[in-house]
Amino acid sequence: MKNFVSISKISTSLIIAATLVACNKEQPKTTGTTTATAPAKAATEIVYVNSDSLVANADFYKDIRTKLESKSKKAQADLTAKGNAFQREVAEYRQNAQTMSADQRAVTEQRLARKQQELEAFNQNASSALANESADENAKLYDKVAQFLKGYAKEKGYKFVLTYSKTNPSILYADEALDVTKDVVTKLNDSYKSEKK
Repeated sequence: MKNFVSISKISTSLIIAATLVACNKEQPKTTGTTTATAPAKAATEIVYVNSDSLVANADFYKDIRTKLESKSKKAQADLTAKGNAFQREVAEYRQNAQTMSADQRAVTEQRLARKQQELEAFNQNASSALANESADENAKLYDKVAQFLKGYAKEKGYKFVLTYSKTNPSILYADEALDVTKDVVTKLNDSYKSEKK
């Protein structure tokens, strides 16, 4: 169904929306002199999360994706069933149109036109409902990731947590030593498991 929202687009838009999370940590005061250790400290204050790995491995992403895919398949199956029933009625009308009176044809055509409009409305409503639910889930996921990363960054002393993705590369290069994806996924999954209990 062309109007249904792609789950991968939802996940990607969520990750893009969560590209920067700043911590509420007081900035250290600087003096006129610099030390040789300042660049090394600055490098460790910025880390990144690989959003492709986060989406692939975070349990709550998997659960949301499964839930939305299930609803999408159900809506598609309902639409297909209704569409097939409508097509059978149209075929039956075409087969019997020659033997019908003009009034019978007019009444049947009006009924079929109403059914076609109902089918289109069902399609639009199902697509809209799925898009709205996806947007709601997207907002919840953003809040969850942003809140988690805020605490995570504060605990680790990071100033920025960036996102990296091959599908939407806003960062062309990042040192793998700054990749905290595995740790973030592990802690997110642990947090999610305790929430589900």
